[in-house]
Order: sequence, then structure tokens, then C-alpha cells
Amino acid sequence: MSQLATCVILAPMQIPENLEELSTESLHASLTAASMESMNLLNNIAGAYPDAISFAAGRPYEGFFDTDQLHTYLEVFTGHLRDERGLTRQQVSRTLLQYGDTKGVIADLIARNLAVDEGIVADPASVVVTVGFQEALFLVLRALRAEDRDALLAPSPTYVGLTGAALLTDLPVLPVPCAEHGLDLTELVRVLRAAREAGRRVRACYVTPDFANPIGVSMPLADRHRLLDIAAAEGLLLLEDNPYGLFHRTPDRRPPTLKSLDTDRRVVYLGSFAKSGVAGARVGFAVADQRVGEGLLADELSKIKSMLTVNTSPIAQAVIGGKLIANGFSLVAANAREAAVYQRNLTQVLEGLDRRFRACPEVTWNEPDGGFFVVVTVPFTVDDAFLEYAAGEHGVLFTPMHHFFGAGTESRQLRLAVSTLTPERIEEGLDRLAAAVTSRLPGPATAPVTTGAVS
Repeated sequence: MSQLATCVILAPMQIPENLEELSTESLHASLTAASMESMNLLNNIAGAYPDAISFAAGRPYEGFFDTDQLHTYLEVFTGHLRDERGLTRQQVSRTLLQYGDTKGVIADLIARNLAVDEGIVADPASVVVTVGFQEALFLVLRALRAEDRDALLAPSPTYVGLTGAALLTDLPVLPVPCAEHGLDLTELVRVLRAAREAGRRVRACYVTPDFANPIGVSMPLADRHRLLDIAAAEGLLLLEDNPYGLFHRTPDRRPPTLKSLDTDRRVVYLGSFAKSGVAGARVGFAVADQRVGEGLLADELSKIKSMLTVNTSPIAQAVIGGKLIANGFSLVAANAREAAVYQRNLTQVLEGLDRRFRACPEVTWNEPDGGFFVVVTVPFTVDDAFLEYAAGEHGVLFTPMHHFFGAGTESRQLRLAVSTLTPERIEEGLDRLAAAVTSRLPGPATAPVTTGAVS
């Protein structure tokens, strides 16, 4: 060992006397926001009660997971690169194993999928492949937030990932109340105009027309057309999120997406393959065909992405690309088994709630036509303390709806996610939920907890 090396090893660490200790006040303000703690809190409670039956997580069904499919999809995609794109063996290896194009290597395949399943005509140049939906959302919000007066409209309640991304980009979210079928369009116009009169520059409105998380409802076709008309008249950009659109209880009645109806480039379409592809691949995308100078908004998003994640894993993209090719670019076809499970589970949960609470008029719930979520309303406040009580005393988990409204909001609602459980676990979970809810009903119990055969 050299003398220099010995000196380096033996030299005492010098700690500057003026080293500032980190504090929450010295970090970004978003880190102290209540919404940033929602996911951690729910995960912590789930971890503390591992035997509890969970209606909390809106994750894809795991019963059809098969790791052998990963190899199949990779082989299909490498064959596509070789046979359809004419790449050499070396070029195929480079495409999969080297840093890739910032906008992605499967943009053309995503465009074909959107045409087949959604009737969306998308130029592959307008597609940016991202690390899940969340990055797509972040890129758009980061691009739009240019001045302190900028703001975003969003439904209330809304997806916590939207709230978190907006906090991280310093973009205030202006809540728009929801009606029976989602975003209240009259309120949307009122909030938009009031914000502008107050000096705000409203950049866009976030909306999930199909089975919105958390409320599970869908926007009627007439409202979709009206929303597009409002966007055109008011000069408003729409950010459409569509993770659950494939999972209708009546697939032949699946309504068109906003983007498929968009003739004026008013809609930025944000997608993900987490529910319909392979969740673990963490692949999402943005279709951003709005003109920016001589280029597209997608080009501007790719600039931000190049400094954020550089590119989306080409291997992960290959898995998704292979699945698309193997299923004729239709995720409707690829998810036939999963869609049947979600339809079965949703029906079972709705019928199970009816059996247990039909004699208890103070407990109500909505009845979505598809998706992953049902919202139950009870005559008492559903806070995190009640969630922990239900987990500890009754062995059941759900998501209190106050997490989707913002800090300081009280709610008498809870969200049930129906996607991951077996029929037997659903029945047991609903028994436990009914026991927890009944224990908190005011006065004498008005409805016995009853179960029945799974119908």
C-alpha cells in the first residue's frame, strides 16, 4: 500500500462546523403536504395488518400472471425488429440493451393499438413513451407550469397521483365539484371563469371520463361532446386519463374517448399499460399532438424527459410491444379474461353490499358500469382512525375518501377496490366490512349483517 493511500485511510473526517442540518422547512414545500403522505399511510396500515382483506389497492388481478409470457413477448418483439423493421442482429441487440430514443422505441406500436382499440388516429411522432402514467403526467404539468399565475383544473375528489404531481411542479389545482356522472360541467365553466377573473392562467383540466379514480363513475356521451365544446370555446386544454376504459361490464357499450372525438387537438391523451399490459414493466405514454412553434408538444415533453429519466427501459418497452403484436394490437382482446374477472367482482361486490345493507338506508353506494371502484357512504366520518380500527378489529382494509379531497376535508365515504380479490375473499371481506360499519352506526343496529351464497 502506498504512503499516499495510507494517509487517505487514516486521515480523520473533517466535518465543517457550519454544516446546516436539514429540516422539513428547508426542503420542497410539497413534502409536507398531507396528500404526499396518503400512499405511505395506507401502505403502513396494510403492513401492520397483513392478514386483513384489502379493498384498498386498485391493482390488476394477479390470477393470470405468468412469467413465461415475458420471454414470449421479448421473442415476438425481437422478431418484429428483425422482420418488420429490417434490423440486423447487432442492431436488435443495441435497440434492447443500449440507451434508447428518448421518445421511445414502441411509439408506432402504441399508435396502432390506439387506432384498433380506441379509434384514435395518432401520429407516432406525437407519442412519448414514459416510465408509467405518472411520468407522462409529470412531464405535461412541468411543461405547462411556466408562471406563478398558472393553475390546473381537476375534479373534486380526484386521483392522488394528480395532486402529488401538481405539488411537485408547483402548479396549484383548482377543484371542480363532481355531479352524478363525474365532472360537473356547469361548475367547470364557473370555476374556470372565476379563476381567470382573479388573474389565474388556467393551463388545462385533468379528467378521467371512464370509471374515474376514486368515484368510479363515467361521463355520458353527451357530456363528452359538451366538454369538448367548452374546451374549444374557452381555449382550454384537456388532459385525459384512461386506465380503466377497457373494463366495462357491457363491453359493446364502451363509449368513445375524448381523444377519439377530438378534432381540434384540445386533448392530451395520457395512458398506461399498468392495468391492461404488464404493471411491472412500468410503461406509459402521452399523445401530445398540439403544435408548439414548428414542432409538437411531444417534442417539448421529450426534452424534459431527457433530463428526468433519459429514456424508458427498452426491455420494458419490448415486453409491452411484444404483447401488443401478439394480440393484433388489441388490448381489449388481450384482457378478455381479466375483464371478465373485473365484471364478476364488481357485480359480486354490488350484490354483496345489497344483501348486507338493504335494511340499512343510511348506508348507500354507487353502482358503476365497470372499472375497479365502488364508493360507499355511511352516516359517520370515515377517517384514518376508523380505517385502522377496521383493520385491527375486523381485518378489512379500504381507502377513506378524504384522501382524494385534500387536506382538512372530512368525508363519510370509503372507496372499495374490487380488482384483486377472489370470490371467496370478497365475501369474507364484505362480512368484515359490514361488521366494522355496523359497529359504528348510531343507536341500535338497524340492519343485521347477513351473508348469502355468492351469486
